[in-house]
Amino acid sequence: MTVNPLPAVHPKTLRAVLQTLVYFERFSYPLTAEEVFQFSASAGFTQESMTHALHEMVHKKQVFQYGDFFQTLEQPEWPRQRLENNRRAEHYLSIARRMARLIAAFPFVRAVMVSGSLSKHSMRADGDIDFFVVTAPGRLWLARTMLVCFKKLFLLNSRKYFCVNYFVDTEHLEIEEKNLFTATEVVTLLPMYGKELFLRFVKANHWAWTSFPNFPMRDTCETPALHLPWPKRALEYLLYGRLGKWLDRLCMRLTLAYWQKKFKHMPKETFELAFKSKPYVSKHHPLHFQAQVLESLEERLKELEGR
Repeated sequence: MTVNPLPAVHPKTLRAVLQTLVYFERFSYPLTAEEVFQFSASAGFTQESMTHALHEMVHKKQVFQYGDFFQTLEQPEWPRQRLENNRRAEHYLSIARRMARLIAAFPFVRAVMVSGSLSKHSMRADGDIDFFVVTAPGRLWLARTMLVCFKKLFLLNSRKYFCVNYFVDTEHLEIEEKNLFTATEVVTLLPMYGKELFLRFVKANHWAWTSFPNFPMRDTCETPALHLPWPKRALEYLLYGRLGKWLDRLCMRLTLAYWQKKFKHMPKETFELAFKSKPYVSKHHPLHFQAQVLESLEERLKELEGR
């Protein structure tokens, strides 16, 4: 009996699959067929067509399959490492929830979300819990400084469970840098506090879901709503006048001056992206990982498509 060959994979589907797999391979993280579909930065595909494409690419040795996981590199240890990181993430998520409640208690904090690897349900043994924080307008740098001081004084400057590296205020929820890296981070943010603001954040960043049309919205059923207990309201009342305004500007000037001195070797353009510092946004990414990921992605895609 003659077996009809599987139909060829459409070039657009091929690139969508390769781009998705290669992006996560920067983190040694193979994906399931469902995840490839969810993280595909293209519309018009179904789960069935994406799964078919993966199996056809495995047949042609364009992709390797290990159990339920797919990857473009022959690294049989990656699935085991991924599963270990997934299991570790369960433990770290419970810690992240406690830390989010602590962060939410600080003055001018309006919403807290988990970002980074933990937002993808993965945690390496040497990983940190990264937080994305939304503050009241005009007090972002004051809130940030209070949180950093708490980390230095009471957590001995440990980043392990308390890495607050990205802040925006409630009037500037839209992420200005729009690319595959930022879109991935936006759609995978895990809301921990401030349900209403998280929903506003999603609406303000609808462009990210345009990039990932198949990615499901995060569940907010258990996300606490914004709550201002009286001690927090009292502190905010004391710091909402001229004193608070002066302190916020001072915190921004001092922090930026410290970063400029510490990272003076960094080119100006790179510094401005890695340490984005405006009255309404603060980003602290000294490794400028975004550029590394996007550059390596393009290089690897050219290599695969040039075969």
